[in-house]
Amino acid sequence: MSENQIKILIIGGGLAGLTSAIHLLKEGFAVTLIEKNTYPKHKVCGEYISNEVLTYLETLGIYPFDHQAKKIDTFHFSSLSGRPLEIKLPLGGFGMSRFTLDALMADTAVELGVHLVHDTVKDVQFNHNQSLVKTLNHQEFTADYVLGAYGKRSGLDITLSRKFIQKKSAWLGVKAHYKTDFPDNLVALHNFNGGYCGLSKVETGHVNACYLADYASFKKFKNIEEYQQKVLYKNKALKHFFENAEMIFEAPVTISQISFDKKEPVVNHIFMIGDSAGLIHPLCGNGMAMAIHSAKIISSLLAKQKSNTYTRTALEQHYTNAWNGAFKKRLKMGRWIQNALQHKKLTRMGVSLISTSPYILKTIIKSTHGTSI
Repeated sequence: MSENQIKILIIGGGLAGLTSAIHLLKEGFAVTLIEKNTYPKHKVCGEYISNEVLTYLETLGIYPFDHQAKKIDTFHFSSLSGRPLEIKLPLGGFGMSRFTLDALMADTAVELGVHLVHDTVKDVQFNHNQSLVKTLNHQEFTADYVLGAYGKRSGLDITLSRKFIQKKSAWLGVKAHYKTDFPDNLVALHNFNGGYCGLSKVETGHVNACYLADYASFKKFKNIEEYQQKVLYKNKALKHFFENAEMIFEAPVTISQISFDKKEPVVNHIFMIGDSAGLIHPLCGNGMAMAIHSAKIISSLLAKQKSNTYTRTALEQHYTNAWNGAFKKRLKMGRWIQNALQHKKLTRMGVSLISTSPYILKTIIKSTHGTSI
């Protein structure tokens, strides 16, 4: 590694972190990636990815369809009453598990020369135009630029005194894979009292079922199975699915305290990407593509920085502006949906309206998705 080589440290090895690592390695940067988990690993995630990022992934050497990803072009929605609505997706997407995709991308990053460290970052200190990164295992790293790609919430958010982490969130995520008959080309979203459940196939041929639940209603039940039977089963489509599907996980994967509050794209000179910068409501179905897109934005800006294009202040402002330009309106729509879900009457009215109008549903989809990048 050249002493003059710009050093990048990425905190978190999910989609956003791995995308940035691959992009920056291809640009000739020295990249260290710190990830607390090993690969492969299942994560709570809808596992549907919009085609807006497909061409970009292929430029990075990631070819989902070479790994049996499912082509998805149809969206099916049902309300609590069971009223269905089906439309063709404007752009479409593909289904691929995080278990496979993250591991594939990690292998690619390693082949390109990433310094992969399995540890947990506990603090980042900025001084003299460099960052000092400290881990739980008492390792220390210096970097010219740090990217925060550690997901929805972390102990590091507490250290950084981020506003959203100080508030309790009302949402819980649950995910598992199931063996059952289900169309390859379909992503379905089914409403239930207090949340939504998404269904779509992944590369294994299994169906990923991932739902977001209101924790206040969830905690009234003894376990996930009882909650599903007493709450999700009130939607006939979900009742049919779970009664006829065989779960292949030993137990569902869960995550609590999911926050849709506003976050800052840059904190303590850390460039936040993916869910660390902002989390869109799962109803919008575009979180994975947004994570990849945000990684492209900062990686492209850093590539220009090799020729000292920007001061640090200018770079941080350029990223903030680009991030807001790409995602601010999408996240605003997502927060509106999230707030509406907390009001039962408003939810019923909205779902009923969507169920009878393909135009409204297409408008929501277009407002939360971009064009091919």
